[in-house]
Amino acid sequence: MPTRHDIRNVAIVAHVDHGKTTIVDAMLKQAGAFAAHQQLDDRMMDSNDLEREKGITILAKNTAVKYHPKDGGAPITINIIDTPGHADFGGEVERGLSMVDAVVLLVDASEGPLPQTRFVLRKALQARMPVILCINKTDRPDSRIDEVVNETYDLFLDLDADEDQIEFPIVYACGRDGIASLTKPQDGTVPADSDNLEPFFSTILEHVPAPTYEEDAPLQAHVTNLDADNFLGRIALLRVEQGELRKGQTVAWIKRDGTISNVRITELMMTEALTRKPAEVAGPGDICAVAGIPDIMIGETLADPENPVALPLITVDEPAISMVIGTNTSPLVGRGGSGKGADAKAAVKDRKVTARQVKDRLDRELIGNVSLRVLDTERPDAWEVQGRGELALAILVEQMRREGFELTIGKPQVVTKEVDGKVHEPVERMTIDVPEEHMGAVTQLMGVRKGRMDNMSNHGSGWVRMEFVVPSRGLIGFRTEFLTQTRGTGIAHSIHEGHEPWFGPLQTRNNGSLVADRAGAVTAFAMTNLQERGVLFTDPGTEVYEGMIVGENSRSDDMDVNITKEKKLTNMRSSSADSFEAIVPPRKLSLEQSLEFCRDDECVEVTPEAVRIRKVVLDQKERSRTASRAKAAK
Repeated sequence: MPTRHDIRNVAIVAHVDHGKTTIVDAMLKQAGAFAAHQQLDDRMMDSNDLEREKGITILAKNTAVKYHPKDGGAPITINIIDTPGHADFGGEVERGLSMVDAVVLLVDASEGPLPQTRFVLRKALQARMPVILCINKTDRPDSRIDEVVNETYDLFLDLDADEDQIEFPIVYACGRDGIASLTKPQDGTVPADSDNLEPFFSTILEHVPAPTYEEDAPLQAHVTNLDADNFLGRIALLRVEQGELRKGQTVAWIKRDGTISNVRITELMMTEALTRKPAEVAGPGDICAVAGIPDIMIGETLADPENPVALPLITVDEPAISMVIGTNTSPLVGRGGSGKGADAKAAVKDRKVTARQVKDRLDRELIGNVSLRVLDTERPDAWEVQGRGELALAILVEQMRREGFELTIGKPQVVTKEVDGKVHEPVERMTIDVPEEHMGAVTQLMGVRKGRMDNMSNHGSGWVRMEFVVPSRGLIGFRTEFLTQTRGTGIAHSIHEGHEPWFGPLQTRNNGSLVADRAGAVTAFAMTNLQERGVLFTDPGTEVYEGMIVGENSRSDDMDVNITKEKKLTNMRSSSADSFEAIVPPRKLSLEQSLEFCRDDECVEVTPEAVRIRKVVLDQKERSRTASRAKAAK
């Protein structure tokens, strides 16, 4: 079969924070993708605001570098797909792998293979792709290169890699400094026999297979991602498998349901560095972008009108976590962060608070996110959204919040399924790294969540690595408590491990809530009296309403409190009247922490300015009646 030697397609896969985006930056700089006068940021591929804030890659992106071989041969285009490292965005990884012919597996020289390393490697091995191992961050003082290489070999064997796949080349790199070598450096040092990424480039050229194709074959191009442009409308990113795609060409569009219609390619673009540039033709193996097809979806095929043959649809793993997302039903709907002010009524115009707007936004998200599902509920203004994990759903809510939406979010639940008449729930494999002194506390935490220890190893550096298999249910609300118990030193990562029979009831949050019993503004006087009862979440002056949760009780049951109580003034003076008590600063919960804090009868109200936790039933008497009926039923 003919081969295109002028192109290579490779994905860089790794666990969170092992340096994928940093090494892609260094490749772009050293391949001359930017002019000398250009001002460059760190992590240029993380262009999304949320990606920069959280320091993680959320969306898979492609870039292309023109590499000029040192022997003076013709330049070669290397298409690089930068994939997310978090398990919750696994759908992005699976799409990225469908565009490439090989993967670079990046592993931290100190941390070694972690759960997401296992996930991405399993997907690559299933697709029969060659793997290049890159040991990154060799300059870390606690690096242990030999052990990490051996652990990676063990992982390959564990995932049933065949003989060809386990004979992989190894590159040692310091992505931050843009240096790579084929010779193993000393632990904690930068490779000494190189001052650039040349060995890394040459390894990619040698071990990533060039795309092959059939001569005179009809057109076949696979849609793997979607983007949008204010002028061009929806843009489809695709890989051409066979034939040629030209600007202005009429092609057959094969939809997911099998129907075929003819469409015209109005615009064809190819990626150079971080920008898309107009092109006239794309051949086999090229990754390009086309415009002119307004309703095209991921997984569909563009083919020859005279001989339309569909490529297989992209499939992703089943969702494990679900949340109910609906319109905001609180008394403060459509008002500012404090709930009051001169612009409170005017602010409603700029907000998206109707059920139609929320549903349209969720439908738009489905277009570009193949790992998400939206199901109807009994209520016309609420929908069940299913995804890979808590973080993926929290990112969706955060994006909607920034776009001006006001939402009510239910407590995250697990997506169960029935196997042989028994209910099965998703389980996670959790890897935890903690200092030795916190080992007991972590074991106790996981025991309450019905986690069973699978493996434990001590590297002799004062740190212990433990592996647990734990129900996904038990990890909702785990992270905050875990960081508290380990004094912020613990590192925990989990990955979906399949389904197991229902583990039984779990009691994860021991403390009840402090619930406001009336509407009004929070006073410092009331806070001073209430801070002995628990931890407060609100500042003085904040507007609250009946049923809103204003703190965490020190006991296990809920307590209705008056946090708007004012100090009674008299015309009498006393010597002790002016003594002041310090208010303990309130605990500010992020969106993810608020979702973790929720109990079954609680939900989170999300607005552009504020995140509030509230009871599902706001009326205090109605909640009491429901609790009484539940006790009587027992």
